[in-house]
Amino acid sequence: MSEAEFSDWAMKIGLGGLVIFLGFIVWNLGKESKAGKFGMFILFFVLGFGVFGFLFKNVLIEFLK
Repeated sequence: MSEAEFSDWAMKIGLGGLVIFLGFIVWNLGKESKAGKFGMFILFFVLGFGVFGFLFKNVLIEFLK
């Protein structure tokens, strides 16, 4: 395995773990602040929109190469 392949895998695994951890943080924040269903929806929508933007950027870069 080359260094470039390792870096690619490590970034995907590391970012996946980070997104899961951020999801836990957002869930805990919503639970402790008693955000309710709509508040939790907004919190996870914003987190999901950020993750979608990151993934879309990578797909767009691969598509344009």
